[in-house]
Amino acid sequence: MLYEPVRLPEASTIKQTSRFALILGAHILALGLLLTAVSRPEIKQALLSVQVRLLEMRHETPQPEAPKPLPTPKPPKKTEAKPPPIMVARQPAATSASFTVTPQPEAKAVDTVATPAPPAPITPARFDAAYLQNPKPAYPSISRRLEEQGRVVLRVRVSEQGSALSVEVKQSSGFIRLDDAARSAVERWRFVPAKQGNEAIEAWVLVPLHFTLDS
Repeated sequence: MLYEPVRLPEASTIKQTSRFALILGAHILALGLLLTAVSRPEIKQALLSVQVRLLEMRHETPQPEAPKPLPTPKPPKKTEAKPPPIMVARQPAATSASFTVTPQPEAKAVDTVATPAPPAPITPARFDAAYLQNPKPAYPSISRRLEEQGRVVLRVRVSEQGSALSVEVKQSSGFIRLDDAARSAVERWRFVPAKQGNEAIEAWVLVPLHFTLDS
């Protein structure tokens, strides 16, 4: 009959077993102490008070915190406007001039403007001077037979020498023959020219002529 050799447990297994036994004993000891403590009345009262406090703390509803006042905005700082810097023109360095400036002549006193003298009065032209000897216009024979008569006013432009430059009918007699006879006669007349002061000038003059059968 053969016998197998008996294997002894290893050292690591022994260590683990002893460690487990120690931990188990510690738990049993702690459990015993706890049971002993719970059986005492003062410890029970202390535990109940702790539980009541815990329940009261759980049932308390947290009150909302009052909103914090918003910080009042600070007014912006007034920035003083700085005046713009004064630009100073840089003066050029003095250099010797190669030319000379002629001094300006002194201003002469200006004579006051003389007030113009008023114009001399104008003397109108004349046609009735006796020395002129202007002939009367001829009375047309047909106008006599037809008994045509009336007053003609001629407008005559008299030159500086006293001659008629132009003759216009300003007012008709009502008969062309009488108007033409008056204009033909006055175109050959001589006049005293108009004068402004002592100077002869051209001017207009009115010449009235009457045609009547008694003349």
